Formats: sequence, structure tokens, C-alpha cells
Amino acid sequence: MDVMETIATRYSVRAYKPDPVDDETLQRVLEAARLAPTAANHQPFRIIVIHTKGREEELERIYPASWFTQAPLLLAVVTVPGEAWRRVDGKLYDEVDATIAMDHLILSAASQNLGTCWIAAFRPDEARKVLGLPNDVNPIAFTPLGHPDAAPIATRRRPLDELVKYERW
Repeated sequence: MDVMETIATRYSVRAYKPDPVDDETLQRVLEAARLAPTAANHQPFRIIVIHTKGREEELERIYPASWFTQAPLLLAVVTVPGEAWRRVDGKLYDEVDATIAMDHLILSAASQNLGTCWIAAFRPDEARKVLGLPNDVNPIAFTPLGHPDAAPIATRRRPLDELVKYERW
């Protein structure tokens, strides 16, 4: 699948088959995140791969939806702010870099016919506890990773002319 086809057909999956994701496919998904561009190539993110089987109740403390743990894997993208590049005005780019990595990850998964659903509405305190995160590491986003068990649902996107300005606002 070419990149534009992948972008156009990717959707948020909220129903997964229990079929495992093979290690080779998982490694390609993780490699896509590793290759994501980051500010000054600092790569201030980590990905935690979590096997969901037997941990459903614990993991649903992070995000209380049964489909969150339905896929065989759950991926957490976290940041290490101390490793991040800092812009001249002081803004840290750890969250920007982590979201770019997450985007690469979900597009790679879609290109391999795997489903994902970007989760930002999770409970950060529970995520810290369940994942055993140290104080200097922050959870940013989660996604189940597995084989979709439902057809895509059409979503509306704004037309390009509503989103793009040329030269100035």
C-alpha cells in the first residue's frame, strides 16, 4: 500500500480479533516509530509494548473501555522530557516528537492491515501506576494493536480550503 492510500484508509479501530500479531510485524511497526523525525534527532520517547491477555482489568484502569484491551497488544508512547530538544523560547519538544512517532507507528500498522486507535483520553495517574513510570517519564498516548474485527466507519474531514492558508493568516 502506498503512503497516501494508507493515510486515506486508516481508521480508528474499536473491535479486535484475538489473533496474535507476529513478532516480525510488530518490529516493523516499532521501527517506523524509531525512524520518525524528532527535533534535533533527540528521540525523547519510548514505546512500552504490553501484552493484554490476563491484564485486562488492570489495563482498563488506564482507559475503561473493553475494546482497549481486546487486541493482543497495547502500545504506550511515553516521553522523557530531560532528553528533549528545547526551542529558544524554552518550549520542550518531547510531546511533539512522541506524537510524530505515534503517527508513524499507526500508519505503519495500517499499511500492514493492523488496527489501532489513538487514545489520549486516558487516566495519567493510573497509567503511571500500571506501567511503573518513574517521575521523569510522562505517558502521552496509547493504542491497541491488533487485527480489526469490524468494518471502517466513515468519518468526515474538513475540506482542504478550510485548513490551509497561504502566505499569511
